[in-house]
Amino acid sequence: MAEKKISEARERANKKWNESNKEHMNYLRSRSSARSFIRNKATLEDLEELEQLIAERRKQL
Repeated sequence: MAEKKISEARERANKKWNESNKEHMNYLRSRSSARSFIRNKATLEDLEELEQLIAERRKQL
């Protein structure tokens, strides 16, 4: 039988953190997806559109 890689206490702590920080986890997941898209799948047109969106967002901040 395979051994657990983390203790039960660590699993509980992770679950508690995840439940308490759903918004932050969503932010990290979205950021990771955006970066992955840019690095691996974006076309030249996608990159140009993203540059425009980034410029608009910077003006808002």
